Amino acid sequence: MGTLCDFISRVPQRSTRTVIRFLQASPLLSVLFVIALLGGCKPSANPATTASSGGGGAGNAGNTPLRIAVIPKGTSHEFWKSVHFGAQKAADEIGDVEIIWRGPVVESDTGSQIEVVKNMITMQVDGIVLAPNQKGGLVDAVEESIGEGIPVVIFDSGLDKGPDIVSYVATDNYKGGQMAAKQMATAIEEKGNVILLRYIAGSESTEQREQGFLDGLKEYPNIKVVSSDQRGGDNTTSSKEKVDQLLQTYGENLAGIFAVCEPNANGTLESLRNAGLNGKVKLIAFDPSDALTEALNDGSCSGIVIQDPVQMGYQSVKTMINAINGEPAEAFISTGEYVATPENMNEEESLRLLKPSILE
Repeated sequence: MGTLCDFISRVPQRSTRTVIRFLQASPLLSVLFVIALLGGCKPSANPATTASSGGGGAGNAGNTPLRIAVIPKGTSHEFWKSVHFGAQKAADEIGDVEIIWRGPVVESDTGSQIEVVKNMITMQVDGIVLAPNQKGGLVDAVEESIGEGIPVVIFDSGLDKGPDIVSYVATDNYKGGQMAAKQMATAIEEKGNVILLRYIAGSESTEQREQGFLDGLKEYPNIKVVSSDQRGGDNTTSSKEKVDQLLQTYGENLAGIFAVCEPNANGTLESLRNAGLNGKVKLIAFDPSDALTEALNDGSCSGIVIQDPVQMGYQSVKTMINAINGEPAEAFISTGEYVATPENMNEEESLRLLKPSILE
C-alpha cells in the first residue's frame, strides 16, 4: 500500500491523463486506489498552496525543495554560464529551490537536448526552464512535459506554436538585430558592402536577429548586403573557416560583418585578425566574450549587442516558481537589449552586461 500511497501523494502534481492511464491499467488497481483513499492515505499538500512566493520566502516551505530543471542550448559558452548564475541567484533568494542545470555541450545537438528534457520528465521535476536549440524539434518534448503535469518556461529562444507554456523570457531579438544594423551603419559611415553571417537553421532567436538586421539596413540605401545565406555553425572554428572563405571572395571591397552570436563573432574576429583586416572591416557582434570585449578596446570590434543573461536566468526561475504558486505570468517577459561600443564600454551599464557573472 505504501507504493500506491506514494503515487496518490503526487496526484496534485500530475496530469489527469497520467492518473487515468494508471487506473485504466487494471480494474484491480482502480479498486485499490479507492481503498487507499478511504483507508487514510491522504495526498500531501500541493506545493502550489504551501510554497511562498516573493523574494526571501521559501519555495516549498516545510517540504522537500522544489526541483527546477534549467536546460540551456549548450553549456560551454559564457552566455549560458551567466544564465546559470542568474537561475541560481533566484533559487537562493526564494529558498527551498534546487536548480538542476543540465544541457548539451554542443548547441546544435538537438537530440541530446530532447533526451535531457525526457530525463527531467522521468525524474518528475517540478518545472522545466528550457532554451530550445531548435524551435520545432523540441515541441513534442515540451508537449510531453506539460502532459505529465510539469510546467515549462521557455527562455532565450522561442518555440513553434502549440505547447501551452507558462511564459517566454527573452531578449527582443528582432530589435537587437535592428540595433546591430544601426551600429553597423554608424561604423561604416552608412555606405559599403556588408556580410550577414548566420547561425544554424531553426534557432528562433538568431533568426529574429538576422531578420532584424536585414530589415534595419533597408533604411540605408548606400549599404549593400553582398552575402546573407552563409552559416557559421555552432562553434568558433567552423565560423572562422566560413569567414575565411567569405573574405577570399569579398575581402577587398568589404566594409563590415555582422555575426549573430558569440561563437560566430569569436570566429569572425579570428579570421579578420589573421587576414590583417581587423579594424578595416568593421565587426558587429551579438553577445560578448573576453576576446570580443578586448576587441572593442583595441578597435577590432565596432559594437556588441548585449543581452542580460543573468536577468534571463533569474526571471525564468522566478516566473516558474510564481506559476507553481498559482500566480499568472505574462506571455512574454523582455530582459532588454543594449549596444556596447568603444565609446561607452566603460560605462556602468555596459560593464555590468559585458562582465555579468563578475559584477552581479
